[in-house]
Amino acid sequence: MVLLGTLVNGLCIIIGTILGLIFTNIPDRMKETALQGIGLVVAIIGIQMAIQADNVVLILLSLLIGSLIGTGIQLEDKLNIIGKKLETRLNKKGNGKRNLTEGFVTATLIFVIGAMAIVGAIDGGLRNDHEVLITKAFLDGFMAMVLTTTLGFGVVFSVIPVILYQGSIALLAVQINKWLPQQVLDGFINEVTAIGGLLILAIGLNILNITKIKIGDFLPAIFVFIIFYFSYSLLV
Repeated sequence: MVLLGTLVNGLCIIIGTILGLIFTNIPDRMKETALQGIGLVVAIIGIQMAIQADNVVLILLSLLIGSLIGTGIQLEDKLNIIGKKLETRLNKKGNGKRNLTEGFVTATLIFVIGAMAIVGAIDGGLRNDHEVLITKAFLDGFMAMVLTTTLGFGVVFSVIPVILYQGSIALLAVQINKWLPQQVLDGFINEVTAIGGLLILAIGLNILNITKIKIGDFLPAIFVFIIFYFSYSLLV
């Protein structure tokens, strides 16, 4: 089932929100320990995905060029600014329902903007492999619980954009499956999984506070790689 990972992701957000409403006074040390455990699992999955790479040079070029593009246009900073503007506008229209709108916007940006959402959805559509999205689901569920304790019930409405966004990418990936030759498709899956794995590894390291990598600035690398890979496939 192509949308399994996306649906599990949505379900975990709902469960996390419910738990957040029930357990409003979770000790910070417990939150930190749970988050570190999730960070370790995310890092391990990133490593497993990254070692599948065959064309390291193409991946390196994609990361370098993609990061230059992302840094040049200050992609991560712009995403943060957009989130703050949306939050401000919705709060002004909220007529006192600040927590509901703030919870919705904040959670949506956390759950939707990131490499795991893109790579996981592509993986689900191309290979029917939902490991990345299911791992992301547990991470999002935990974050939903934490956010709900501070921002309230509005967090649960982030399920709608999460399902629409990831579901659309997964269904688009299914269409790619239909018109690409199997040999080209197999190579593409391995390499795009590897570059996605590097970004997911970076997410895990950030969660563990080992690094402070601006993941958003590296997102163009995925699209640069897609262009490079298919151009390379046409030439060889």
